[in-house]
Amino acid sequence: MKKNILIGFILSILTTIAGSYLYLEFIMQNGFEASWQWMLDTHNQGTILSLGAIPNLLLFFVFLKRKEDYKARGVLIGVVLIALTVVGYKIF
Repeated sequence: MKKNILIGFILSILTTIAGSYLYLEFIMQNGFEASWQWMLDTHNQGTILSLGAIPNLLLFFVFLKRKEDYKARGVLIGVVLIALTVVGYKIF
């Protein structure tokens, strides 16, 4: 039970990292390095992180469809942690 929650949590974090990378690499017009520098210069880490978390929605529903509720719960915990991180970026 706890193992499945941890698996869902780790997959949520990895999915967010992958989503953020894909956004910076393919959606932004400048390439990854220039987009990364732009993000740091303009303090848009929260925005990029929240856009990178969108694929977690798909991951969550896949786990629900496969009746893996504890993994879906781990994804939800990961999304809450990411949301708190984004709020922290916006406040500070």
